[in-house]
Amino acid sequence: MISEMTDLMEKALAAIRTWPGEQQDKAAQMLLALDRLGPAPYMASGAELAAVDEALAQTQAGQFAPSADVEAVVWRTQESDGKGPIPC
Repeated sequence: MISEMTDLMEKALAAIRTWPGEQQDKAAQMLLALDRLGPAPYMASGAELAAVDEALAQTQAGQFAPSADVEAVVWRTQESDGKGPIPC
């Protein structure tokens, strides 16, 4: 199924074309991550919703993960075109 891009997407891509290559790659990685989710709306599981609730409670209590821990998770969970993790 091929559909035309929306005007907003065309505008966004036109703007992105003016960005430096590294920024273009990051934008492309975000779009590809969305594409991997597929066209159906995402429905979070009960366990995922519970984890979100717990995280919100922790942030409201001022409890945040150290930057090094966050960076380690990002490195483990993001991939770039099969070339390995994306640095933060």
